[in-house]
Amino acid sequence: MRGDRVGVVLLSGGMDSAVTLAEARAMGFACAALSFDYGQRHRYELEAAKRVGAAGGVCRHVVQHIDLRAFGGSALTADLDVPKDRDEVTMAASIPVTYVPARNTIFLSFALAFAETMGATDLFLGVNAVDYSGYPDCRPAFLEAFRRLANLATRVGVEAIERGEPEPIRVHAPLLDLTKSQIVRRGLELGVDFGLTHTCYDPGPDGRPCQHCDACLLRAAGFREAGVPDPALVRYGLEG
Repeated sequence: MRGDRVGVVLLSGGMDSAVTLAEARAMGFACAALSFDYGQRHRYELEAAKRVGAAGGVCRHVVQHIDLRAFGGSALTADLDVPKDRDEVTMAASIPVTYVPARNTIFLSFALAFAETMGATDLFLGVNAVDYSGYPDCRPAFLEAFRRLANLATRVGVEAIERGEPEPIRVHAPLLDLTKSQIVRRGLELGVDFGLTHTCYDPGPDGRPCQHCDACLLRAAGFREAGVPDPALVRYGLEG
């Protein structure tokens, strides 16, 4: 793969990362996917990530094991209740307990190392406007700060700077300014099979979504506003 135009995509298996992978492919990148088994309660998302990666034609898919349960501090990695049945105003009022401390910083750091081993300089992640109102590591200022750090922390970045060349490492967040309904529409334009994806923070053992957590409610609103059924719900007989 060295020498090819490769992009590293953070692939959770959710709808946003699936569309981000499709966007990277549409931009002409051969994509390597990086997923994380980090002790999350919704570990079923890794099965979805495998499905999405295979359907999206990734050239390599690494599942990295790290255990953020050692730190806790989040309803996704500790014995804390996942919030249910909140409206969007309440969701946006404060950083939610589903925020995993420094998660995107950790994930992007691994993605940066992965990319450097392949001679890649483009990182992709699926943060968007709905999420960054709550999570600090989904905001434009964070993405720009990480881009600057990446160019100071890698051989390819430092050597380019020393030669007086433009900073080579780029962090792409193609969904940043999109709402959930716009993400749904864009995904359909790109041929994304949303039936392969998983979003729920508190699923049943078979991946059945709870339909009450913030992630489920935001996803449901996106499909409703886009005017199309959610195929993941149809698969479980919950819609359609």
